[in-house]
Amino acid sequence: MDCHICEKKSKIFINEKTKINYYDCQDCEYIFKSAENYQDFKTQKKRYDLHQNKDSDKQYEAYFQHFLDFVLPKISKAKTVLDFGCGASTLLAQMLEKKGFKSTYFDPIYYPEISLDEKKYDLIVSVEVFEHLSQPKETFAYLIEKLNTGGHLAIQTEFHPNNKEAFMSWYYPQDPTHIVFFRKKTFEVLAKDFSCNIVADNGKNMIIIAKL
Repeated sequence: MDCHICEKKSKIFINEKTKINYYDCQDCEYIFKSAENYQDFKTQKKRYDLHQNKDSDKQYEAYFQHFLDFVLPKISKAKTVLDFGCGASTLLAQMLEKKGFKSTYFDPIYYPEISLDEKKYDLIVSVEVFEHLSQPKETFAYLIEKLNTGGHLAIQTEFHPNNKEAFMSWYYPQDPTHIVFFRKKTFEVLAKDFSCNIVADNGKNMIIIAKL
């Protein structure tokens, strides 16, 4: 099976407990579940609706603040921002508005009616979204295209441990809506393909990419 990201041949391995097939690209360190494990939006929404993420939840606000504390000091001159894949809550966009940004949000399940056509942004944030994408390279390309020159794409998704045994016991793939898994190197390959630069990463789950 060819890798979604770099199109090199990936190696298959099987989780004997779940019987799920995974493909592991040795070149860009991208791992993805076999396609029969992908879910349509209706099925995914049933799981997302179980999340208790309320705008008034202080712990939920602190979760986003941790992300913003990493991202915002590393960018400058950003005025417009898009929260891509916001889910049912618009809390992150609200927090950015309070910090002086002109914020827009979009989610293909909860806010599909919001049009992003002909709009571009200085900053795009995408928190816990990329692990759900069946076509991550295409989505990455789309988001880079939506950035103004010099803009930034800030992504949060857990980086996999890059060890088969550790991956088998890792909590992240146990969510059935999590189908693809990244490391910093994966994003370095994507950035190079689309003439972007990695600005910063925290080595765990956050990375900032600049459009040149």
